[in-house]
Amino acid sequence: MRAAIAVALGLALTSAAATAQGIEQEIEAAYVVLGPQGAVARAVLASATQCPAITIDGAQQAMDVRARPDAEFAVLVCERVIPPTARAAAIGTTALPLPRPTLTSIAVFGDTGCRLKAKKPGHGDDEDAGKFQDCNDPSLWPFAKLAAMVAAAEPDLVIHVGDYLYRESACPPKDRGCRGSPHGDDWPTWKADFFAPAAPALRAAPWIVVRGNHEICKRAGPGYFRLLDPTPASATPPCNDLIAPFTVTLAGQSFIVMDSSNAADDCPCDPAAYAAQFAAMRPAPGSWLVGHRPVWGVRSHKQKINATLQRALAATDGKLPDGITLALAGHIHVAEVLSFADKRSPQFVLGTGGTLLAGKIKGDLAGVKIGGTKVKHGRADHRFGFAMFKPARRGWNATFRDTEGEKLFVCKAEPGKATCE
Repeated sequence: MRAAIAVALGLALTSAAATAQGIEQEIEAAYVVLGPQGAVARAVLASATQCPAITIDGAQQAMDVRARPDAEFAVLVCERVIPPTARAAAIGTTALPLPRPTLTSIAVFGDTGCRLKAKKPGHGDDEDAGKFQDCNDPSLWPFAKLAAMVAAAEPDLVIHVGDYLYRESACPPKDRGCRGSPHGDDWPTWKADFFAPAAPALRAAPWIVVRGNHEICKRAGPGYFRLLDPTPASATPPCNDLIAPFTVTLAGQSFIVMDSSNAADDCPCDPAAYAAQFAAMRPAPGSWLVGHRPVWGVRSHKQKINATLQRALAATDGKLPDGITLALAGHIHVAEVLSFADKRSPQFVLGTGGTLLAGKIKGDLAGVKIGGTKVKHGRADHRFGFAMFKPARRGWNATFRDTEGEKLFVCKAEPGKATCE
């Protein structure tokens, strides 16, 4: 009898191992995104007709179908909300990173995809058109190196401030730098531009994923809602022009995620919807505002943005709602830190995650007038990299690092001000 039980147990374990191995072969990506409902486990699977089980604290549970395969996305997307009390989770043998009880480090970056964009008639004002980045050269498109450095830093949280998919046009036939690259809002492009290079960082920590202007509905919005938007869905989620703000809270720290993807940098603009969102916010003390377009930002030719968001704050004399002590964004392809004379929340811009960098910002940013105030202290850097935020006595220290993990400079963010080395 004991021998028969042992044989049966051995066969069961072998079958479970084979099943897990089969799941591993189908998994294209496995990751955790954070939303108002907490942590959501996602799996993208090739050649699968049903979702795998997820193991949470030793117990298997069914995953739900988020999106079934179609012509553009020939993959099955599955998900499951993870309880806040969970201590471990895995899909097959792939362990998933869960929120931790303490928040000791946060990695932040954005604007990561490889720029492939042809010029089109009637789009002569698009300064990014006609640019084709060398996606096949890791020194010229270093997102994979950056993701590896982020993973090596072992953050508790990763924040991507938007713009994931930049491969919008076919690589020119004679261009060796991007030869063979996919393009368009489909799974091959999302895998090449984001999921494959980001894999080490996706395994390292849960992510807050901000929607960028490259993910508006007429660009890569359908792919963003299918793959990254943190709200669970029972069918392929439709693309919405404006996502309502939501708050993610980890270890007592609140992050208000605002969809600024459609907020025009210049006017004519319509600030009404954003003004209503700001007016409705009730931030906890010390909250961060996380969006794609910066509320206040300076480009290389001293163009100042964002006109829509600044007009939306007219009712509060240009300041963010009380309780927000730091604003994070991307969109401008530089690293930028702005601290203001009227002690409004400092602005950090981190658009150096891999896509073509913007021109250098020349001259001192101190004294620049923007959004009804002046910049008291400003710092800009024109190198690929990311920032690691760690809590300090009165705020946060941010160490800016390059794609080799080497320190570039350090800034300190406190309520009402930021200073850099």
